[in-house]
Amino acid sequence: MLDKIGIAKRIAQELQNGYYVNLGIGIPTLVANYVPDNIEVEFQSENGVLGMGPFPFDGEENADLINAGKQTITAMPGAAFFDSATSFAMIRGQHVQLTVLGAMEVSQNGDIANWKIPGRMVKGMGGAMDLVASAENIIVAMMHTNKAGESKLLTDCSLPLTGVACVKKIVTNLATLEIHGGAFHLVERAPGVSVDEIVNATAGKLIVPPLVPEMQL
Repeated sequence: MLDKIGIAKRIAQELQNGYYVNLGIGIPTLVANYVPDNIEVEFQSENGVLGMGPFPFDGEENADLINAGKQTITAMPGAAFFDSATSFAMIRGQHVQLTVLGAMEVSQNGDIANWKIPGRMVKGMGGAMDLVASAENIIVAMMHTNKAGESKLLTDCSLPLTGVACVKKIVTNLATLEIHGGAFHLVERAPGVSVDEIVNATAGKLIVPPLVPEMQL
């Protein structure tokens, strides 16, 4: 199965030349480290950065240069910095071609829950609700199951929703899946993972084709 870096590498294969891309907190931020050599994209962060680069090396961090998750980042040549109002105007105006988010749960209808667990302290919803309401192309990066071994790919989300029927694709430590027609569709297996393992780890409706190729990273 994949680790977090493997998930990020697989999602980086979804990047297309000229895309503006928003990376959410957690696993999605790692995608910036694995952009294919033949692809040029602009990474956007809702705290007001366009042109984020990969994470800095140890000792080269700039505490004033951070992403929305308060992690230190680098800036590519020509990067722009602006206020949150301008940043969210980009998002709400649908000028971001791809959004990559983490999630606590995703339903077979494409609903996503990624901002709150009832009873636990939460700093706020961040930009997730604006992103899922405005983006047309959303990929979720997540672990297939939670720490208790329970599926995070469900018939219906049990946690408060961030967005409804908005997720198009999911990359987990076990598989790549697409969502359409009210079901998860298995596209690829992670290296060394069997179809049965994926079926057993998926609580929602899962459509399995006759042949499921292994991911190529």
